Order: sequence, then C-alpha cells, then structure tokens
Amino acid sequence: MHRYIIKRLLLMIPVIIGVSFLVFFIMDLAPGDAVDILAPEGATAEDLEAIRHDLGLDQPVIVRYVKYMGGMLHGDMGVSYVSKTDVFDTYMEKLPATIKLSFASILVSILLSVPLGIYSATRQGTVQDNISMIVAMIGLSMPNFWLGLLLIIVFSLNLGWFPSGGDQTLSSIVLPAITIGTGLMATLTRTTRSSMLDVLKQEYLRTARAKGIPEKIVITSHALRNALIPIITIIGTQLAGVLGGSVLTETVFAWPGVGRLIVDSLNMRDTPLVTGSIIMTTILLSIILLLVDLLYAVVDPRIKAQYVAKRGKKKHG
Repeated sequence: MHRYIIKRLLLMIPVIIGVSFLVFFIMDLAPGDAVDILAPEGATAEDLEAIRHDLGLDQPVIVRYVKYMGGMLHGDMGVSYVSKTDVFDTYMEKLPATIKLSFASILVSILLSVPLGIYSATRQGTVQDNISMIVAMIGLSMPNFWLGLLLIIVFSLNLGWFPSGGDQTLSSIVLPAITIGTGLMATLTRTTRSSMLDVLKQEYLRTARAKGIPEKIVITSHALRNALIPIITIIGTQLAGVLGGSVLTETVFAWPGVGRLIVDSLNMRDTPLVTGSIIMTTILLSIILLLVDLLYAVVDPRIKAQYVAKRGKKKHG
C-alpha cells in the first residue's frame, strides 16, 4: 500500500511539468500580455518596454519558463503581475470557497442521485424507472449558466429567499450548490442504477431474503454496500472536477473561488497566477483521486486483501 502511494505521488511530477509547460506556452501564444492591462493611459512605447522589462516579459518564453520552474523547486510560485501578491497566498485565499462549494454540490448530487438510482434499479423496466431516468437526464441537459440564472430570477429576485451571489452567509451557497449538483446528478444516477442492477442479481441477496431479512435492509445494507465501488469512483471524479473550479457557476453567482480566479487571471494575462493556480489545482485533483483509490480498500475488503497478497508475494519472492 505504501509503495503504491509513493508511486502515485511520484507520477505527479511529470504531470505537473506537462501541465505547467502547456499553460505557460499557450499563455505566451495568446494575443496581448499583462502590460496592456498595467500600462497607464497615454503610455509611450518606452514606458511599455520598461514595464515589460520589469516583469521579465522581454525574455524568451523558454527562459521565463525555466526560471519559473526553478522557483517552484524552492517553493516559490511567483508573484502576480497585476496584484503584486504571492501566487500561493492568493490561491489559498480562494481555495476554501471552492472547497465549500464543491462539497455542498457533491452532497446535493448524492442526496438526489443515489436514492433515485436505487429506486430506479428496484423497479427496472417500469414506468417509474423510465421517469427516474428522464428526471436525471433533465439535470444533465440544462446548462449550468442557464439554470443558475433561472434560480437567481425565481428564488432571489422574485421570492427573495436566497442571495443572488457572493459568499456572505450560509444561505449564499444553496443556489450555486443546486446548480452544480443537478448537473452532476445524471451520471451518478445512471451509475448507481447500473451498479445496483448487477448486485441485485446475486445469489446472496436471495439467501438474505429467504432468511426473512426485511427488504429495506437487503437493499441498503447488503446490495448498496457491494455496489459502492463504481459509485465512489464517479463521486470522486466529480469532486475532483468541481474542485478544479466550476467556472460558469462561480461567474454567474460571483462566487469568490478558484475557477473565477483563473478566469480573471486569464483575462488579465497574469501568467504566474494562472500557471500557479492550475498547478495547485492539478496537485489537489491528483490527491483527491489517490484518496478515492485508497477508499476502495475501506469499502471492499477484497481490494485490501489484494494489496496484502501482493506485498506478501514480494517478501517471499
């Protein structure tokens, strides 16, 4: 198990190098640079060159990339061109809002999808099954920005139940979490249904029913537990995706998270902030996916036994 964790962490190194390389060079190919944002009105060509020199933008892109990665090796992610603040500090300032929104969105998705998937699986081929799948697909079909605007109009402007944006109060998270959660609902519902259908055909469930165990216990304790591996995979993948920044939703609701930070930085051609934010997000996603893999061993003892068996073979080999 420890060797597996170390191997996965080491694999993050080439991923970070590849991601940072792509971001850095794509930013350089984009028209304009941070000087266009920072230069005062009426700035002369000499003024523009002076600003460009101060930022190091007059150097070849490969030189700037090597210097940036050299700083990364020493724990320095650079300084924002625009705000002049440390990139790492800026990212960490925005991260809690994204984490809060991500977990709230995943919670909404689980509360809607898992019961709906179980309900659909236990009524396979019926009208209820078809309706459940239609409901799930409606959640997937609605664009996040459209649903977000619709929720703002109904529940914020007309009813006044929730704030229309920002992160001032606990109620501020309700509308953006529903917006993202309903978008995630279709995939998780279909996965839950498919996984439960595979388990419901197993002989041990018939044995449990024959022993007189109530149907609710058979479904929730026996069937669902053995169907959890695919469900956990989808939940982990969705969580990683949302933590990467729900750009449209954060923009619609003026949510002060990582997604909005990256978009604003891109618009200002703030290369250090964009690159640093994406590198940090890549590291975060890799750790989340690693934790999901490790969670398999907790949910399914057979997977843990495989790790132990492999370790035993290596010791005796």
